[in-house]
Parts: sequence; C-alpha cells; structure tokens
Amino acid sequence: MVEKRCLECGEPILGRSDKKFCSDYCRNAYNNRKNKAGSNLIRTINNRLKKNWRILEQFNPEGKTKIHKSKLEAAGFDFNLFTSIYTTKKQSVYYFVYDQGYLDIGNNFYMLVKRQK
Repeated sequence: MVEKRCLECGEPILGRSDKKFCSDYCRNAYNNRKNKAGSNLIRTINNRLKKNWRILEQFNPEGKTKIHKSKLEAAGFDFNLFTSIYTTKKQSVYYFVYDQGYLDIGNNFYMLVKRQK
C-alpha cells in the first residue's frame, strides 16, 4: 500500500483515503499560495469597479440624472471599467457597473441611470 503524503508539507496523511492534507493549516496554506496571483488581480479590478459604482451612485441618487464628463473624471471615474453593455432598439449604448449605468448623450454629457428590476 502506498503511503499518501500531504500536498503542502509532505508529511504522511492519516485518516480518510481521499484526504489530501494533514491539517487545516496545510490545506489553507496550499490554497492561499495556489490562488495568490489570480486573487490579487481580481481584487484590484473589483476594487476599481466598486469605486466606479460608488461614484455613479453618489451622482445619481434619484435613479436618473445628467452630468458633465469632467465631474465624473474629477471624482476618479474610469470609463474603461464596466460590468456590462446594454444596447437599446434605437442603438443607444448604455455601459453598466453592476446596476448603475451611463449613456454618452454628446457634448461631454452623460445620462446616469439605475437599472430597474
């Protein structure tokens, strides 16, 4: 019979036959190390998306408003980050950050909207 070894520290494993780690500490250390690079990238992008959402929420408390691009930029809004795009039948393109969206209406003005349920 082959003795199973912990994937993290290499110590012999006692217990169930499908066990991969000798302890919770080793399981957590292995998974944290394995997911570290991807987690940092995802965390950074999610934080920037949340910032964009907070800015839209701040400027759009009523659910629909018009705002100049310079106000959004001054607040730190990043127009390159959004979670979805919605195109209407009239070909208007709304960019959404979760449930908060914006539409370029020309002359550096944007219509801010909140997606209705």
